Amino acid sequence: MVQEKEDATIPITTLSPPEGNTTFLGGTTWCVARAGARQFDLQNALDWACGLGMADCRPIQTGGPCFEPNTLLSHASFAFNTYYQQNGNSDIACNFGGTAMLTKINPSHEKCIYVTSSPRIENMKSEAPPFPKERLSIMWWKIAMILLLLYSGS
Repeated sequence: MVQEKEDATIPITTLSPPEGNTTFLGGTTWCVARAGARQFDLQNALDWACGLGMADCRPIQTGGPCFEPNTLLSHASFAFNTYYQQNGNSDIACNFGGTAMLTKINPSHEKCIYVTSSPRIENMKSEAPPFPKERLSIMWWKIAMILLLLYSGS
């Protein structure tokens, strides 16, 4: 009963993790969708990762190298891992409202390669802006529209 109460108090904003301390589990890790997660929650987390989370989800689009298998679990796993790797492999960047988990097993298959971070990539991140200006502009428009919708609804 106590567990249900704790779960009920977790806000949906956990899909947008703040910057946190990086926790490495000794070696390469990937972030994947939790098999027992509710479909509705997975879909919301996937939408966030590919939208405001700015994960590159082109490979899971129709015809992309990671489109197959065409399942919500597979697509969410790819998007979650992309976000996780882009955000410093911190444990908090692999939460997605409790729908994700870390693994040491490489989920890559056939032509679908799940990215990993490397020291070279980390060094490149510090030398270049993290997002193209066009993507930042789109993100700010989305935020402005959400705020406008929230404001007009009250």
